[in-house]
Formats: sequence, C-alpha cells, structure tokens
Amino acid sequence: MLSREEIAAAEGKTISDVIAPGLDVLFSGINPGLYTAAVGHHFGRPGNRFWPVLHRAGFTPRLFAPSEQRELLKLGYGITNVVARATTAADELTREELLEGGRTLARKVRRYKPRYLAIVGIGAYRTAFERPRAKLGLQEETIGATKIWVLPNPSGLNANYRPAELVELFAELRRAL
Repeated sequence: MLSREEIAAAEGKTISDVIAPGLDVLFSGINPGLYTAAVGHHFGRPGNRFWPVLHRAGFTPRLFAPSEQRELLKLGYGITNVVARATTAADELTREELLEGGRTLARKVRRYKPRYLAIVGIGAYRTAFERPRAKLGLQEETIGATKIWVLPNPSGLNANYRPAELVELFAELRRAL
C-alpha cells in the first residue's frame, strides 16, 4: 500500500501508453489519478471499476490486475489518456488542457490506427473534441477510419453508473467488434 506522501508526490506525473498499431480498441481515460501515476499502471487505484468491467464485458478472459496492463496488447486492446498529467481529480483539468489533449489523442489515433477509440468519460470527450451534445455509444464522427465510442468513466468517483450498467455499456462496444 502506498503512503499519502507517495501518492501526493505523483502530482503532474505521466504514465506510459499501452499502445501498438492496428488495435481493435484503444481505450482512453481522461487523465491518470495520483494513485495510478504513483503505481505506474492505468486505472491502478484499488476500487477502480475499469478492470472488472473489462472482464465482465468480455474483453478479457479473466480479471486482469492493473500491473498486467500490457497483456491487453495480445488481445488487441490498448490504453492511453486524453490528458497525460496526473491530478487528484479530473475536474482539475482546464478546458485548454482537454482541447490540447484531444488534439494529441487524435494524432495518436491517426498514427496507430485502432479500429475503435473508446473514450471513458463523456464530459472529457465533449470538451476535448468540442462535441457538447455527444451521447454515450458510437459517435457519428471518426478520426480517419477509426470509429469513436464514448463510455462512462469507470472511476469509483463516478457514482452515476452501477457496475452492471457499466458492464452492459462496455459490452455494447465488445459486441460491435
């Protein structure tokens, strides 16, 4: 378990993308939380629902630990973030950071050409891609040939969705593959 000091020291840190050319899905978080940055693994905070939801929605054959994130590449999946900078909460990000993050993410997508870009965080998507009326699910716009799919943020801080609802929304993307 990390100390409060170790977690606080992760402010502003970044973590490496889990990415390769031609993935089926590139999942994009909003930005790393401090715990995630401290451990160096995406969705690394205990209690984050990303890994259980990914498994229950059929993306992984078993529940992966955050430290196994690179195993996703063998399955055709990767992880990045809209904004690289770690913060205590995503609401600390400025509009300018999100817009710049959206441009950076679009460049990554054009370079790596995943079939789908799945952004986990509708508010971040709306701001970063200037789509204020976007809804969850498949979007009309694409980045090159890459389709964009928006999912709810699986953070435990997002109490708007129960685990079963998150699983069903993620499973819709899995079925689209």
